[in-house]
Amino acid sequence: MTIALITGANRGLGHETARQLAGRGWTILLGARDPDKGRVAAEKLAADGADVRPVTIDVTDDDSVAAAVEQVASWTDHLDVLVNNAGIIGSTTPPLETGPEDFLACFGVNLLGPVRVTRAFLPLLAKAELPRVVMVSSGMGSFGITTDPDRLESGFVSLVYPSSKAALNMVTTMYAKALPDWKVNAVDPGYTATDLNGHSGHKTVEEGARIIVEMAAVGPDGPTGGFFDDTGRVPW
Repeated sequence: MTIALITGANRGLGHETARQLAGRGWTILLGARDPDKGRVAAEKLAADGADVRPVTIDVTDDDSVAAAVEQVASWTDHLDVLVNNAGIIGSTTPPLETGPEDFLACFGVNLLGPVRVTRAFLPLLAKAELPRVVMVSSGMGSFGITTDPDRLESGFVSLVYPSSKAALNMVTTMYAKALPDWKVNAVDPGYTATDLNGHSGHKTVEEGARIIVEMAAVGPDGPTGGFFDDTGRVPW
């Protein structure tokens, strides 16, 4: 039995990732900050016969994450896959008006959240046959993409969200070095229509979730310490 925990999974890419992985017969631990929304989202997927269980987890709160670890440990002695999906856009204050305070909320969720959750679940992941960690990043965190005038991402000028994802990419490479026998990768789902962008993205959640699912299911010969989208490697 493959067991995966997905944060921010009550909607959007997280929920679709849960749906696709549940379709593979995996046990899905559906993480959500709001317990009611998490329960409803889990019940929706479980209605199709999938083994989906809600886990209340606020990635910005130590106590919440610790409680989530206890809950998961009461169900299983290991965790195969952790998908750090929870994320926010954060402040969209124009760059020249952005101050230090504008970074706090976004970095709290997009960078410190994955670090907090990954550290907390290390003991359960370490008991898996092949532990896998997927960091849901963005092309906006790529220096190569955001400086390419042919890419849509190059037209979005903001200090906060892009730097949070660039930092997450670096954290991903360092985890991969620190955990050489694991599979730790970052992914770019692309410009996907979700609540995060007012559903303005040109990709469906089904399309956006594919690379998350692919990296969650990577095998022993698969990559680690990389950054991928559904076409292959993404430039750092």
